[in-house]
Amino acid sequence: MTDTPTAPGLSRRIVRCDPRLLTRLQVNAHYQTKEEFDRLVDNIKEDGCLTSVPLIYGGGEYDEGRELVVSGNHRCDAAVVAGLEEIDVMLIEDAQTKDQLIARQLSHNAITGKDDPATLQQLYDQIDDVDWRAYSGFDDDQLKLLAEVSPEGLSEANLDFATVSLIFLPPELEAARIAFDQARLGQNESWLAARADYEHTLDTLASTYAAHKVGNVATALHAILAITENHIGDLKHGYQSPQGEPLHTGTVGLETVLGARTLPAPAAVTINKAVAAAEGRGEITPGQGWRLLERLAGEYLSGERYIPRTTAAGDPDTPQAQP
Repeated sequence: MTDTPTAPGLSRRIVRCDPRLLTRLQVNAHYQTKEEFDRLVDNIKEDGCLTSVPLIYGGGEYDEGRELVVSGNHRCDAAVVAGLEEIDVMLIEDAQTKDQLIARQLSHNAITGKDDPATLQQLYDQIDDVDWRAYSGFDDDQLKLLAEVSPEGLSEANLDFATVSLIFLPPELEAARIAFDQARLGQNESWLAARADYEHTLDTLASTYAAHKVGNVATALHAILAITENHIGDLKHGYQSPQGEPLHTGTVGLETVLGARTLPAPAAVTINKAVAAAEGRGEITPGQGWRLLERLAGEYLSGERYIPRTTAAGDPDTPQAQP
């Protein structure tokens, strides 16, 4: 085993700077809820200063006054909101490697707030040096959890949000109340799925995440849905056997038959006219235009004496064999 790396003689000093000008981290696994951040702002206003100093890094890579905030990004943001024009920070003057900076960032992130596991995994995997991985402070149990992390889910860490006020006119107010009540009732609903389905879903999300370089589940699902849309006709395998026999008697989407959700307007007009004519002649029940499509397809395959297999019990308008 290797010893945890140390940094004897690390050059650092306390300096004062404008928190508005400091460079923030582009990837930060540490996040706070709005309530936690508001509480931090209130504490800073009460104290009139930061009681724990952020850690910043210059190393000749950042201009003076615009150094990188390695630890304390939220404290710097809260100081700005609290109206502090200057804050005390600890400046690392020695040149640092990428591994050293990320390891220091992760080691400081355990102080307050919460860590997003997927982003932690992303940062931890960027550290190449084994010693600096150990320095980050993760124990065996935490490393095991990181190894099991799949594409990041939606959390406050990954969402930009704002407060929106909705105003309803009197005629719309009751409908809005009903909609909100229904949304609240649905928040406690649960669905049970087999573990195998869960693992298959995670594997599919992981593959999509890697292939499309997306950052959250919602975007990955959007890509998966786009793929499904391009193969919408393959859904026929859910109701049609390889031998061409129906697998159930339920209803299916017409797009799974045609392989597309839309068709050219002139073709739609022609079909509408044909359906209206068949309804007018009493050949099909009004509102069941699909029966005409079935009849035409059957006649195309078997000739004019085709009898549809989808006859409905007690339906007097079901077409019969042609004389």
